[in-house]
Amino acid sequence: MEYRRLGAALRDAEATHPAQVAIVRLLLYTGARVGEIRDLRWGWVQPPRLALPDSKTGAKTIWLNSQALAILDALPRREDCSLVFPDRTGKAPVAVVSWWTALRQRCSMPDLRIHDLRHSFASTAIMDNVPLATIGRLLGHVLPETTARYAHLADDVIGDAAQRISGALAQAMGLRA
Repeated sequence: MEYRRLGAALRDAEATHPAQVAIVRLLLYTGARVGEIRDLRWGWVQPPRLALPDSKTGAKTIWLNSQALAILDALPRREDCSLVFPDRTGKAPVAVVSWWTALRQRCSMPDLRIHDLRHSFASTAIMDNVPLATIGRLLGHVLPETTARYAHLADDVIGDAAQRISGALAQAMGLRA
């Protein structure tokens, strides 16, 4: 994914669509599903986590990092509404999908699905050598096999690990690594 173009498009849209921009940034920083963030309620925001009572796989904890906490702290709260991202009426979540379609056109990424932000979170974690079990916990995966689908994104990481392991073994045996 081209993060610079996406970042610039989000900055350009911030003044006119602050809620949608905040949602996309939270998706990037947490690996959450779009419905988990779009439908978020203030009662579920329990720093340093979001405590979702229900998600695709049941109750779920989404861990909040400093970037995600800063986004949530900056959001306005409406006393008459429990939604973090309400529409104008305060009765439903703000619309994201149609806005996302226009945004991805503006940043020349017409094929970028909003769910791809979740994949980007996982692939970045893999490239940073975060263990698959940890990534699975962050994404709320019940089965390790679900997280393992992202492992193909890390062929370079796996190759580098194989080289480091074999080098350490060769060195331990007194061979040139």
